[in-house]
Amino acid sequence: MTEEDKKLLSTFETQLRHLIFLHDKIKRENAELKRLLENEKLKNEKVQAQYDELEINYTNLKTATAISLNGSDVKETKLRLSKLVREVDKCIALLNE
Repeated sequence: MTEEDKKLLSTFETQLRHLIFLHDKIKRENAELKRLLENEKLKNEKVQAQYDELEINYTNLKTATAISLNGSDVKETKLRLSKLVREVDKCIALLNE
């Protein structure tokens, strides 16, 4: 093996080690990013659940407010009650299937 071949082999080994190092570094970064993404997904699910719960509470509050009105906005109250009756009818129909 000539001196030039040894030099080329040494350069190749150095570059190969560097590539392996970069590969390992990228694998670690990828694992960290996957962990962060999973954490963000969990946070997003929690926020979505809170949003859904608040939306239900808001709808219930609007309904309760509409029902408790003393003669004002009777039309709106009737519409909300009609909507509730339709929802109950749908539930009953689903149970009967």
